[in-house]
Amino acid sequence: MILYPAIDMLDGQAVRLRQGKRDDVTVYGDPVALARQWRGQGAQWLHLVDLTAAFEGETRHLPLIREVVEAFGGPVELGGGLRTMTDIDLRMEAGVTRVIIGTAAAENPALVEEACRKYPGRVAVGIDAKDGLVATRGWVATAGMTAIELALRMRALGVTTVIYTDVSRDGMMQGPNVSATRALIEATGLEIIGSGGVSAVGDLLAFREAGCAGAILGKALYEKAFTLADALSAVE
Repeated sequence: MILYPAIDMLDGQAVRLRQGKRDDVTVYGDPVALARQWRGQGAQWLHLVDLTAAFEGETRHLPLIREVVEAFGGPVELGGGLRTMTDIDLRMEAGVTRVIIGTAAAENPALVEEACRKYPGRVAVGIDAKDGLVATRGWVATAGMTAIELALRMRALGVTTVIYTDVSRDGMMQGPNVSATRALIEATGLEIIGSGGVSAVGDLLAFREAGCAGAILGKALYEKAFTLADALSAVE
């Protein structure tokens, strides 16, 4: 199971939001320095989120994304505000290994299909769920379908990797929704990366036991609930 330290970028800084709320933010410093730090501590992959693009619909972070990719020196996946093929092309040109399509996957599946055709194996879909239903538009709307229904539609379009987040757990340090994650894995057979609420190394072991291909480490790392070294040694 691959562990993905997360860097969420808002207005040029690394931050964490509680339950995705822009006004409930904690700043953790320079994304470039953090990328270098996580790589130095053994991270194989980096999970990058452009919150500014997610909120505003366009990115001002492309130069910063390039710097982060270069500083990390390994594969980087990136989500946030990817709504057109131009958005995706720009991130790929900035050096990103894999893009994560979120809201647009539910609202514009043709975009996912085109991206998978152009960048095979380099497109993931982020599925955020609230009470089992897909949450979109920064988690303020729901798409009227379940996470499993959306994942199966995405699989039919060529997607092999899904990042699954229970938004009620995100940034709350209360443990992830392992049962819902396991249900998604069993129903779809996709590579599922678990996310949201990880607060202890035991949560990572639970994700691994559920069959997750990976897990995203956010607030728990920044609040020093455990170290990346602890997490890596636990799941190896």
